Amino acid sequence: MSEIPVDLRFAESHEWARLDHDGGVKVGISDHAQEALGDVVFVELPEIGKVFEAGESAGVVESVKAASDIYSPVSGTVIAVNEELANNPELVNSAPYDSWFFKLEPTDTSELNNLLDPAAYKVAIGE
Repeated sequence: MSEIPVDLRFAESHEWARLDHDGGVKVGISDHAQEALGDVVFVELPEIGKVFEAGESAGVVESVKAASDIYSPVSGTVIAVNEELANNPELVNSAPYDSWFFKLEPTDTSELNNLLDPAAYKVAIGE
């Protein structure tokens, strides 16, 4: 069974979104997604200042099995990236909910309501 924190929202494409106290939204991939990928060996992060629409490809995560796009779960501007993942991509496997990929200044935080809550995500992944 995958770990699913209650403070997150999830895209059907397995990205999680966490609204921070400062109004920013951190984005990563779910425990279920990292498990399916296997050992992560590379993460391509977006550039700070890049603007994404919800559902737009914002980066890539590569594992020993496959490469997968990372989609922005909400619209916004990238205000930070997790540089630690560049040198330690395996953190995505060991701590998927601490290993955020990028942080957005969201265009509209109500877009988070379009994402799955933890219970709905659990159903979506068949758990």
